[in-house]
Amino acid sequence: MNAPMSPTLAAVPLSDTATGAPMIVAALIDAGVPEWAQRLRELGFIEGETVRVVRRGQPGGEPLAVRVGVSTFALRRAEAACVLVMPAAGDSM
Repeated sequence: MNAPMSPTLAAVPLSDTATGAPMIVAALIDAGVPEWAQRLRELGFIEGETVRVVRRGQPGGEPLAVRVGVSTFALRRAEAACVLVMPAAGDSM
Protein backbone atom coordinates (compact mmCIF):
# COMPACT_ATOMS: atom_id res chain seq x y z
CA MET A 1 0.00 0.00 0.00
CA ASN A 2 1.32 3.44 -0.89
CA ALA A 3 1.64 6.08 1.80
CA PRO A 4 -0.42 9.26 1.23
CA MET A 5 1.58 11.96 -0.51
CA SER A 6 2.31 15.11 1.46
CA PRO A 7 0.94 18.20 -0.32
CA THR A 8 4.33 19.88 -0.07
CA LEU A 9 6.01 17.10 -2.10
CA ALA A 10 4.32 18.33 -5.28
CA ALA A 11 4.58 21.99 -4.31
CA VAL A 12 6.92 24.42 -6.07
CA PRO A 13 8.19 27.83 -5.00
CA LEU A 14 5.92 30.71 -6.05
CA SER A 15 8.98 32.35 -7.62
CA ASP A 16 9.16 29.48 -10.16
CA THR A 17 5.54 29.59 -11.35
CA ALA A 18 4.28 30.95 -14.65
CA THR A 19 2.98 34.52 -14.69
CA GLY A 20 -0.81 34.54 -14.42
CA ALA A 21 -1.20 30.91 -13.30
CA PRO A 22 -3.64 30.55 -10.37
CA MET A 23 -1.96 28.68 -7.52
CA ILE A 24 -2.89 27.58 -3.99
CA VAL A 25 -0.54 28.18 -1.06
CA ALA A 26 0.58 24.76 0.26
CA ALA A 27 3.12 25.87 2.88
CA LEU A 28 5.58 28.55 3.89
CA ILE A 29 9.25 27.85 4.56
CA ASP A 30 11.64 30.17 6.36
CA ALA A 31 14.62 29.70 3.96
CA GLY A 32 16.98 30.71 6.75
CA VAL A 33 15.13 33.96 7.47
CA PRO A 34 12.26 33.10 9.87
CA GLU A 35 10.86 36.63 9.88
CA TRP A 36 10.07 36.36 6.14
CA ALA A 37 7.63 33.49 6.70
CA GLN A 38 5.96 35.43 9.54
CA ARG A 39 5.70 38.59 7.40
CA LEU A 40 4.22 36.62 4.51
CA ARG A 41 1.60 35.07 6.84
CA GLU A 42 0.69 38.55 8.08
CA LEU A 43 0.22 39.71 4.47
CA GLY A 44 -2.24 36.84 3.83
CA PHE A 45 -0.05 34.10 2.36
CA ILE A 46 -1.71 31.31 4.33
CA GLU A 47 -2.26 27.67 3.44
CA GLY A 48 -5.22 27.24 1.08
CA GLU A 49 -5.24 30.85 -0.19
CA THR A 50 -5.27 31.47 -3.94
CA VAL A 51 -2.28 33.43 -5.27
CA ARG A 52 -0.78 34.32 -8.65
CA VAL A 53 2.24 36.14 -10.00
CA VAL A 54 0.72 38.95 -12.04
CA ARG A 55 3.93 40.57 -13.32
CA ARG A 56 7.70 40.29 -13.15
CA GLY A 57 10.06 43.26 -13.14
CA GLN A 58 12.73 43.69 -15.78
CA PRO A 59 15.60 43.02 -16.04
CA GLY A 60 16.04 39.81 -14.08
CA GLY A 61 12.40 39.23 -13.22
CA GLU A 62 12.52 41.08 -9.91
CA PRO A 63 10.46 42.21 -8.07
CA LEU A 64 7.43 39.98 -8.58
CA ALA A 65 3.96 41.53 -8.35
CA VAL A 66 1.93 38.88 -6.54
CA ARG A 67 -1.82 38.92 -5.95
CA VAL A 68 -3.21 37.23 -2.84
CA GLY A 69 -6.91 37.70 -2.29
CA VAL A 70 -7.74 41.25 -3.44
CA SER A 71 -4.32 42.68 -2.57
CA THR A 72 -1.19 42.92 -4.69
CA PHE A 73 2.31 42.92 -3.18
CA ALA A 74 5.81 43.31 -4.57
CA LEU A 75 8.07 40.46 -3.42
CA ARG A 76 11.71 39.73 -4.03
CA ARG A 77 12.39 36.36 -5.66
CA ALA A 78 13.91 35.11 -2.39
CA GLU A 79 10.72 36.02 -0.50
CA ALA A 80 8.47 34.44 -3.15
CA ALA A 81 10.60 31.28 -2.94
CA CYS A 82 9.43 30.90 0.69
CA VAL A 83 5.85 30.37 -0.53
CA LEU A 84 5.29 26.79 -1.72
CA VAL A 85 2.31 26.48 -4.04
CA MET A 86 0.36 23.93 -6.04
CA PRO A 87 -1.81 24.50 -9.12
CA ALA A 88 -5.36 25.61 -8.34
CA ALA A 89 -8.04 22.97 -8.99
CA GLY A 90 -8.73 22.61 -12.69
CA ASP A 91 -5.44 24.31 -13.64
CA SER A 92 -2.28 22.61 -14.80
CA MET A 93 1.20 24.08 -14.76
